[in-house]
Amino acid sequence: MVLDDIIINYYPILKKNKLFKSVDKEDIGNLLKCLSAKTKTYSKNDIIHMDGDNISYIGIILSGRVQIIKEDYFGNRTILSNLDEGEIFGEAFACANISKIPVTVISATESVILFIDYKRIITVCSSSCVFHLKLIGNMLNILATKNLMLNHKIDCLSKRTTRERLLTYLSFQSKKAESNSFTIPFNRQELADYLCVDRSAMSSELGKMRDEGILDFKKNKFTLYQDNLSLKSS
Repeated sequence: MVLDDIIINYYPILKKNKLFKSVDKEDIGNLLKCLSAKTKTYSKNDIIHMDGDNISYIGIILSGRVQIIKEDYFGNRTILSNLDEGEIFGEAFACANISKIPVTVISATESVILFIDYKRIITVCSSSCVFHLKLIGNMLNILATKNLMLNHKIDCLSKRTTRERLLTYLSFQSKKAESNSFTIPFNRQELADYLCVDRSAMSSELGKMRDEGILDFKKNKFTLYQDNLSLKSS
């Protein structure tokens, strides 16, 4: 896909992306050329990056959904992050310049990814593009925000029981949506993988909390009843 087509088809996505904050539309095309940006299309469950790869490019999701996962020696999978359209991945690993990444990145749905060389983002080009300084500042903001999200994940996993992990995660999603009714980006198995709990035990706990009037759900749509909400473990 040529850069002109990217601007035409995905400008609303690029405009919302934090990397391009305060960059005018007429500058984005020149910026992508300066960064040697390129796109690639993936099918569902395709591997974008494999555990052990060396990456120097960040990825921006123009369409679809991406998951960052970790598998242990026995094949048990943990979902570290779920990323939607417009979000960025790979920036921490590219910034750290590590020889082998410790995770696998997969395309959870059919997706189109825009790849940008990280070094071109943080290095002012020979043309001294006026938007390069904005880009560097925006990247620092993205890295800081990702660090806060990691703290939330740690907060969930620090809870001792399945109920506590569920309610910590669901309460965060409720606040994020600014509503007691919201949709999460996971199916049951993905949610169990994200929270590092057994799926059957998690489903049983959800059923108990529904019976107790703490919450209600249908597939990945949830409602929390704040008057009955309690993080007390069962």
